[in-house]
Amino acid sequence: MEESNMSASQPEPVDLSHYYSKVTKSRNKSSVKDFYKYFLIPGIGNIAGGMPNNNYFPYDTLEATVALPDRFVPTPNIPLNPPTSASSLSDKLTSSHILVPKASSASNLLRKIDLKSALQYGTAQGYPPLYYFLRQFTRLNLHPNVPYAGGPEIILTCGATDGFAKTLEALTNTWNEDRDWIREREGVLVEEFTYMNAVQAVTPRGLNVVPVAIDNEGMMASGKGGLGEVLEYWDFAKGKRPHLIYTVTIGQNPTSGILSLQRRKEIYTLCTKYDVIIVEDDPYWYLQYPSAIASSHAAQDNDVSLEPQPEQSNYNTPNSSGFPFLDSLVPSYLSIDTEGRVVRLDTFSKTVAPGCRLGWITTQPALCERIQRITETSTQQPSGFVQSLIAELLMGPQDAKDGGRGGTKDGKGWDVSGWVRWLEGLRGNYERRMQIMCKILESGKFLVKSGRRQSISDEWSVVDKALIYEFVWPMGGMFVWVKLNFETHPLFKKAKHERLSKALWIHLTTEPHLVLVAPGSMFCPTNELREKQGWSYVRVCFAAVDESEMERISRGFVSGCQSFWRKKNLDDLDESEELNLSLDGLLM
Repeated sequence: MEESNMSASQPEPVDLSHYYSKVTKSRNKSSVKDFYKYFLIPGIGNIAGGMPNNNYFPYDTLEATVALPDRFVPTPNIPLNPPTSASSLSDKLTSSHILVPKASSASNLLRKIDLKSALQYGTAQGYPPLYYFLRQFTRLNLHPNVPYAGGPEIILTCGATDGFAKTLEALTNTWNEDRDWIREREGVLVEEFTYMNAVQAVTPRGLNVVPVAIDNEGMMASGKGGLGEVLEYWDFAKGKRPHLIYTVTIGQNPTSGILSLQRRKEIYTLCTKYDVIIVEDDPYWYLQYPSAIASSHAAQDNDVSLEPQPEQSNYNTPNSSGFPFLDSLVPSYLSIDTEGRVVRLDTFSKTVAPGCRLGWITTQPALCERIQRITETSTQQPSGFVQSLIAELLMGPQDAKDGGRGGTKDGKGWDVSGWVRWLEGLRGNYERRMQIMCKILESGKFLVKSGRRQSISDEWSVVDKALIYEFVWPMGGMFVWVKLNFETHPLFKKAKHERLSKALWIHLTTEPHLVLVAPGSMFCPTNELREKQGWSYVRVCFAAVDESEMERISRGFVSGCQSFWRKKNLDDLDESEELNLSLDGLLM
């Protein structure tokens, strides 16, 4: 892979050092890590480093049976019809065998994958072969149109949570009300429904957590509660105007919205005006579902044109990623980042497995260097076991004498084309799951009651139809965000809204329904939002359960809601101890 020449007309990234924390500004390059460069002198007798002898590592090889990249069947990038319920598995051979050797004969350090190097102390950027592969993939395929000079740099992390923690460490100062002036208090902007692990990383630092209104796409740029209003009318009595946004823009967690390119441009313009840095957490980027709009209309018997729109078929202009699948996806904020104020968090948690604890940060080189300094004295680098297994899977051995074996049938690595094909197959499987769940939820969102009424002269049948919940078919991600219309429940005026919401949550967990959903209050960044509207939503996930259980569990949710709306009292649920427990801390 060779990188394209960067345009000489592209602007340099802006200097963000005025936002570096006091600790980050004072960090120096690790003298220990810097010393590693001398270890590479040919023939050197290294008695300087405090490294254990690799011959005493108890692992001789790492081996695994792994999927081939075409194991799962993709769905179309621009479907003319919703995906069928065809088998998610390919009819081809679906497994191979990889092997990471104890020692590789490769002379190129960027292709040398072995336990001798992977399990030893290493550089903070990440294991060199994997770092190089991901850097090339990021710059050439994921984000081929980053518009600032030189392009972005990357650094490997122990997952997106680790990446966000280091970003906070780099760009925010802790604040304590017993010690610091209120004028020094910094803040982070988040969606009004958001991923609470991020908020829980921000809160202990004493920062303001500032919600911004959202719609079906995600964060709003304008309108009541939108980013423009929040920034323009910021109350400085609360502290400094927030200079950091934390956002999930694709498959927003929990609402599953996808932020359009136009909306991104509007938000980026505001960030330029008010000097705000965007932290883009994107674990679901490749899970974008083109079939959602057509399927939603079809389920509701609405006429809709299914003709593909030419402008939707390639977002990557002028430079293509080289893959129609990647080109079809709504691009990152990096694609419009003319000033270098975007920090993107990627992860292998949804593409390989959460237990990998492996990801990477993409941002402008100067900020990446500061995060590298943080890494040198904290995590140092991700697990060598994981990095070498992923590297061997994707890159494979340099040649037949290498001793390793990659993830294809012939022992080579998947390479970029295989990795993209794997992502396509994953998108296909999750899109089919989304279709199954949403069709069932769509069929049960109305409660129909029939009865008879009598007038002085006649008697007739009456049918009442109540909308008990509603949702937008997810355009991406792993979740359906369901709004519960409790105002149609017969007990709405008799019971507190929060109590009614908790009662439904408990009712769903009982037989015969046996469904566990995430209460909306879990995703509210402030108590005010939790009390105002958190109780009226639940998040349901179509990703985790076995494919064979999808239909049963989806129907369990529908039947649970239907039967709950027929309740005339909550006496049976009041006896449950769980009703008095707070669900806000439930981890999903």
